[in-house]
Amino acid sequence: MSENLKVPTMASMMAEDKKPEVLFWVGCAGSFDDRAKKITKAFVKILNNIGVDFAVLGTEESCTGDPAKRAGNEFLFQMQAATNIEVLNAYEIKKIVTTCPHCFNTIKNEYPALGGNYEVMHHTQFLKKLLDEGKLKVEGGQFKGKRITFHDPCYLGRANGEYEAPRELLRKLDVELVEMKSCKSRGLCCGAGGAQMFKDAEPGNKEVNIHRTEEALETKPEAIAAGCPFCNTMMTDGVKNKEKQDSIKVYDVVEMIAEAGDL
Repeated sequence: MSENLKVPTMASMMAEDKKPEVLFWVGCAGSFDDRAKKITKAFVKILNNIGVDFAVLGTEESCTGDPAKRAGNEFLFQMQAATNIEVLNAYEIKKIVTTCPHCFNTIKNEYPALGGNYEVMHHTQFLKKLLDEGKLKVEGGQFKGKRITFHDPCYLGRANGEYEAPRELLRKLDVELVEMKSCKSRGLCCGAGGAQMFKDAEPGNKEVNIHRTEEALETKPEAIAAGCPFCNTMMTDGVKNKEKQDSIKVYDVVEMIAEAGDL
């Protein structure tokens, strides 16, 4: 994190006998992947600028166990989940926001059976709530009038039925939102889910992310918007495969808001 971003940890807040309004669950991608770190920073920048009272777990945060579970290693998943739930419950966490739909889905839907019950929000849902409450102002800025297509992350869309929050934020940016032929409940996976991100492609005629990128390019977009660090990587790789990386950028919705409003 750059020096001008304030990112308090739960441990430091507890030491001062304070409790944040919300815990920001950063996730493995947002912590370690250089591209995803930019998404993390954009979100923190917005939280700082509008004065949201939040904290992170820092070194106490571990992988949610999503890749292990999707790859079939239930034992490892339960070990990882139990460790995280113990930390979260010790801090009496009630509300969690995350920029990763995989973390969002796992903590929201898998953790309750293991003793971890929290209100969990994806960052686009959280930002839309701040927008509705009048705490966040979103302006078109550099994206005003630009043709943008939005790729629905599987674990935000089809798995949790959230299609409108990211689109509502994009509309507030005054973009020309163009939908792919496979969108919303008929959305197509970027190819990274189910732990596929971490293994080589299986034999076939075409990789999933190339097929999905082709659908995005059919809309003739000036940029592609995503709401998941894995999707961002897969779509960026697809755009590079088509040699369009100089003309078409892949953004997370939160990056667009941070850049547009110069927040």
